[in-house]
Amino acid sequence: MSQELTGVEQARDVVVVGAGPAGLASAIAACQAGLDCQVIERGAIVNSILHFPTNMVFFTTPELLEIGGLPFVTPYAKPTRDEALRYYRRAVDAYDLTVDFGHDVEAISSVRVPGGGSLLAVDTRHPETGPERRLARTVVVAVGAYECPNMLGVPGEDLPHVSHYYREAHPFYRKRVVVVGGKNSAAEAALELHRSGARVTLVHRRAELGDGIKYWVRPDIENRIKEGSVAALFETQVIEIRSTEVTVRQSSGCRTLAADAVFLLTGHHPDTAMLERFGVVVDPGTMVPAHNPETYETNVPNVFLAGQVVSGLRSGLIFIENGRFHGETVIKEIARRLAADRDSVGVPAGSLV
Repeated sequence: MSQELTGVEQARDVVVVGAGPAGLASAIAACQAGLDCQVIERGAIVNSILHFPTNMVFFTTPELLEIGGLPFVTPYAKPTRDEALRYYRRAVDAYDLTVDFGHDVEAISSVRVPGGGSLLAVDTRHPETGPERRLARTVVVAVGAYECPNMLGVPGEDLPHVSHYYREAHPFYRKRVVVVGGKNSAAEAALELHRSGARVTLVHRRAELGDGIKYWVRPDIENRIKEGSVAALFETQVIEIRSTEVTVRQSSGCRTLAADAVFLLTGHHPDTAMLERFGVVVDPGTMVPAHNPETYETNVPNVFLAGQVVSGLRSGLIFIENGRFHGETVIKEIARRLAADRDSVGVPAGSLV
């Protein structure tokens, strides 16, 4: 529903929702195109990477994490989490990006401009300063997929010793830990926990580990399972979690595993509730938001997507390596559209159309 503006206000060319690699790449592309851009982030920049395991090493090379033409310099073949955090901080500083932290985006709606035309109203809320409205000609939603874990839907999933995120192993020395999952994050967590003195059981619903495990991790986890250092239960499903144990189901029946801590590393998906608040149609089966695959514009005019948010449940299809290019495509379309609009009415950048 379009609302009426009551006064003349400044509108930005682009508001980017999310300061992950795809969001920052979009903002840099906007900067390079001479567009007035602001980034809104409810956490920290590259918040997903911040919450990766402390000792994580990327699968990719540093060149494939680069944005804005800035070199990612590292002495290692594979960059670390801490190096990535430092690199993206440098990218924000190098382009002097405007980033507003701590703001949740609650709604995006169309507002009518006096004299004709419309803009997008981006309504945010900060825990200290309260609600705020920003006006934009276009919005790029680049919220990623790491903040919404795939829930198992079993009793006890919300207990305090259960987590969908793994950070580090030290607190679990000499504790009994159940790791649920069969992909890269589960394999790496199981190995690090084992080497830090935890007693680890890996539980996976499929018959074997996933194909996408890092090539240097796969033989390690397979050998630890083979020698019995890491216990592994395949074709096994968790059916209940209690304070000190986990009940699982296998073809032969149910059994109980002792557990002081449980990591449910079963993947993540985009914040579809947020997208739907913005008016974006989301496929209920795949969680893929409606969008033009060439421009990444959603069903909401002038609202675009960038990064992992476009992939729905199949978040493994989009990584930093390819999602960082979405911004260039999106901003190219936005710049073309805004130039055409301004030429038609003779209005400069930074004022209402």
